[in-house]
Amino acid sequence: MSPPRATYRLQFREHLDFAGAARLMPYLAWLGVSHAYASPLQAARPGSTHGYDGIDFGVMDPAIGGMEGFRAFAEAMRTAGLRLLLDIVP
Repeated sequence: MSPPRATYRLQFREHLDFAGAARLMPYLAWLGVSHAYASPLQAARPGSTHGYDGIDFGVMDPAIGGMEGFRAFAEAMRTAGLRLLLDIVP
């Protein structure tokens, strides 16, 4: 695996869910981005504005699209040739 050429930060929550992020992938690839750097994706406390207050690390947060949304986002990333860097806070 090659190191990142360029990253783009995705802050998932109120203004960005998996569907919205998936729509960005072709544009980010066109810009030359190789990796999306994302805030935590696992279930956070209700009303979380940032996702860094995780409550269940085994569940993709339903507030941003759940597992189904994540799968579609992951497919959009693969199609665009991007990889994911995930920020986690145990």
